[in-house]
Amino acid sequence: MNNLRRITYSALQCRKLHQTCKLRSGDFYEPDYLEGMKSKFPMYDTLNIQLRGYEFSVLESYQKFVHNLMKNMDINVEEAWGVPHQEIQVTTLKPKSETVNAQYNLKIYERTVQITDVVSTQLPIVLRALEASTPAGVTVHVVPHEEWHEEVRYVPDTELKALKQELDDLGGPLKKK
Repeated sequence: MNNLRRITYSALQCRKLHQTCKLRSGDFYEPDYLEGMKSKFPMYDTLNIQLRGYEFSVLESYQKFVHNLMKNMDINVEEAWGVPHQEIQVTTLKPKSETVNAQYNLKIYERTVQITDVVSTQLPIVLRALEASTPAGVTVHVVPHEEWHEEVRYVPDTELKALKQELDDLGGPLKKK
């Protein structure tokens, strides 16, 4: 059952996360007291904790747990959102034949918790806590935030797209003179 529990952060991903880490330093014209308030350790800018699973209630509960864990560790949770589910049809075949044994319709749910300004000494603790608390059937990915992560979360309006296509087919919008 342990093979269903997975957290992925390979050496390449850790290196990529480490490269996004930057040391925040003050400007020459800033007062000294502002410099004293800043962290002396490198900080990660924006990271996404992506949670994926097959059971909606387990995933929602785990997202709430991760959100509260980050708040309790004094890590700034910028946002948390859900992505529309994906449907996958899985077909199993009988041994040594092409006849269908069973068909399954699976739904994959995804939730994201976005954290900002994580101190580099705190991130290994966060990763270990996520690894230890991940429920069966849920996968966790910790990745730097990119723009396409923002675009995936919105559901396209198919009715609006159809109306725009119909308008284009009729010759486009009328232009006022």
